Amino acid sequence: GLLLARRRNTTTGASAASMLGTRASTPDSGDEDGGDGRSNELLESCPFFRNEMGGEEERVVSLTRLSPPCKRRSPLPLHRPPLACGVSVLEFPPGETHWTHGSCPHQPHSRLIECVDHGALYYRNYFYQQEHQNWFGMDENLGPVAISLKRERLERPPSSDTNPSPPLLCYRIVIRTSELLTLRGSVLEDAIPNLKPSSSSKTMNTKEVLEYVAPEVQLSCLRLGTSTPQTEEQLLKLDEQGLTTHYKVGVMYCRSGQSTEEEMYNNQDAGPAFIEFLETIGQKVRLKGFDKYKAGLDNKTDSTGLYSVYAQYQDCEIMFHVSTLLPFTPNNRQQLLRKRHIGNDIVTIVFQEPGAQPFTPKNIRSQFQHVFIIVRAINPCTDNTQYCVAVTRSKEVPVFGPPIHEGAVFNKSKAFADFLLAKVINAENAAHRSEKFSTMATRTRQEYLKDLVTNYSTTTCVETSQKFSMLSFSSKKKSAWRPRFLADATQRGAVCWPVALDDSSRAVLVDCLLAISADTLLLVEESSREIVFITPCSSVLGWTTNTNSLRLYYHQGECMTFHMRESGDRDELMEVVVRLRSVTQGSVTQELALKRNPLGQLGFHVQPDGVVTQV
Repeated sequence: GLLLARRRNTTTGASAASMLGTRASTPDSGDEDGGDGRSNELLESCPFFRNEMGGEEERVVSLTRLSPPCKRRSPLPLHRPPLACGVSVLEFPPGETHWTHGSCPHQPHSRLIECVDHGALYYRNYFYQQEHQNWFGMDENLGPVAISLKRERLERPPSSDTNPSPPLLCYRIVIRTSELLTLRGSVLEDAIPNLKPSSSSKTMNTKEVLEYVAPEVQLSCLRLGTSTPQTEEQLLKLDEQGLTTHYKVGVMYCRSGQSTEEEMYNNQDAGPAFIEFLETIGQKVRLKGFDKYKAGLDNKTDSTGLYSVYAQYQDCEIMFHVSTLLPFTPNNRQQLLRKRHIGNDIVTIVFQEPGAQPFTPKNIRSQFQHVFIIVRAINPCTDNTQYCVAVTRSKEVPVFGPPIHEGAVFNKSKAFADFLLAKVINAENAAHRSEKFSTMATRTRQEYLKDLVTNYSTTTCVETSQKFSMLSFSSKKKSAWRPRFLADATQRGAVCWPVALDDSSRAVLVDCLLAISADTLLLVEESSREIVFITPCSSVLGWTTNTNSLRLYYHQGECMTFHMRESGDRDELMEVVVRLRSVTQGSVTQELALKRNPLGQLGFHVQPDGVVTQV
């Protein structure tokens, strides 16, 4: 709790930069940071902030025609692969897939929203108002814990086999601790050791499942949750606390020659270029009687102004706190009626007229403003209005898309508005992953968990039996036991293996988790928990195995190589191959020695996309 309090009270955001001169007397003064040294006409380098000005690269770990191998490591942060944007769930019902908008990594895709944990809906989709168990307890090491468990029958895909297969059962499980990352997934009943087979849907081998899946949890602390709608509603609130479709964004107006916060807040009215920009990104709405998301603005008595600017994008609502539309106070340089809204927004757009001074967060005093998106108008109010964009973000905020291409200039258009709205939404989602905001969310999560343990628990313990205890001391070592491996598409969720990836762009090995679901293959870097490689299973062409490594060919012949983490673990490598055969159209590669015919031809046919169709 003390650590959480200290993290929560640390000076962050624009305040960290603006207070640089007084930091020698603060407890955090040892954490000096000089910024990244990158500047242009829109933006200055600033301590505790990182700038994105265009040309930042995307991470590519495979061998492709577009990126030479062993390239020198870029000092700039790398954007995630384009296909990884918006991916957070790997299990879809039969007939559905993630890849409804195309699967080519080189084609432009719609601006996807990033950093949204759609897996937070797992309890709602698979447990809510269905038969399951909830277990709550105060673990000595993990603190408050809430576990949901459900046993269900899996639907097997149609088969030509005349002999009916036995029913396939799995356990769905959600394990929640104070950490913001929740363990959600399923495990086949056949994969759990020491289970007594039962076809009854009422059988719940709670102890055996939890000992296998979550050995760190002290089962003795767990108590069965009350079987009431109120319990389920509390779990929904806990799981979905981080999901939102509402975003409030500040918009500051910087005239020619201006740069300071005070100057921008004291621009009483909008100029023509600013009005043109606002009309491009949203619609002007009358606040009185406005019935959609209002972001704290007054829709009854006009106390926060008569109008505002509102936009919708991909099921999200954005309300802009526009400085010139908020109340202006004469003879008050601080303009608190404006700053109390914009100063509490995580993301702020700074609109610059031509001739404005470069922006720096050092001029802003706010602990909440963590990301500034600078937009400069070029030839405003003409038939050739264009915009340049740059971003500066608190160093704790991870990089977010969509990327700004090098030298990018946007025409005034819906495409520009979509780009900016996606950038704004992704900026706030990314900021919530920074230490300040994740600490605040962790505190809220702890209170939810403590409430469940205290007010929604019965006295029923996890069942323990003497018979099982005796079985645990059998002579057969637990580590030698290998579960039955089921590879077919019945298991629609991802099957995972720890691997070491050959990162061809940096010539290093990267510890990753390989995950193969019914429609997607991806690699998650363990250190960053980011997707570093992803491809649809339909794009897999083939693979080559070698001792304990596998080279995967996909799309148009691109390839990547990984090694099983346990040296010489051939069994796990064969599991990967079996899974690939089950969910892709690929096959093992063949090496052919080709001889030229009398005409000097090698004798194979190549299609325009590079695929060899006949040898």
